[in-house]
Amino acid sequence: MGALWTAVTIIGPILLIGIIVFAWKNNRDASRDSIAKADRGAQKLQDEIERDQTPV
Repeated sequence: MGALWTAVTIIGPILLIGIIVFAWKNNRDASRDSIAKADRGAQKLQDEIERDQTPV
């Protein structure tokens, strides 16, 4: 049982760092189209929130 926890303690953080680096690299290489699409979505969401909070 102790060997299992040792393996988990060593492999877990290494795996987590690998996943974080992979996600960071993929997001860093985003295309202009995907960035523009994300900006339009954020603006649409902000407009909807503002509209919903405006008293009638």
